[in-house]
Amino acid sequence: MSMAYEEYMRQLVKPMRQELTQAGYEELTTGEAVVDFMENVEGTTFVVVNSVCGCAAGLARPAATQAYLQSEQKPDQVVTVFAGQDKEATAKMREYFGDIEPSSPSMALLKGKEVVHFIPRHEIEGQPLEVIFENILNGFKQHCS
Repeated sequence: MSMAYEEYMRQLVKPMRQELTQAGYEELTTGEAVVDFMENVEGTTFVVVNSVCGCAAGLARPAATQAYLQSEQKPDQVVTVFAGQDKEATAKMREYFGDIEPSSPSMALLKGKEVVHFIPRHEIEGQPLEVIFENILNGFKQHCS
């Protein structure tokens, strides 16, 4: 892959990353960062598997940011990995999802290292933003204090 292409992609996805990080999400960009985080995690963690696709831009990221910012019941941590960009980090995070089929975008709520609520791409793509937002909030209400 050429350096020009890699730099173009870094610049292209920068606002897609910032949409989550500006809302308080911690970005995990390497496999090592994922392992360090997950091996020391306590409480509940909401993970957004970010993507460049239109359903991530118009649905997943807006729903994830607004649910986190507006919910009274929040997870203890919110993190994100970027599918297609931070491949090692994404693959490592998906290992913690067990037998759940990889999809991006997707979202997982974990208690410790156990997935307790998962929203795959097919529950994001083509859905109204409000439905995704409510799906996230329902997970927060059930599993977060």
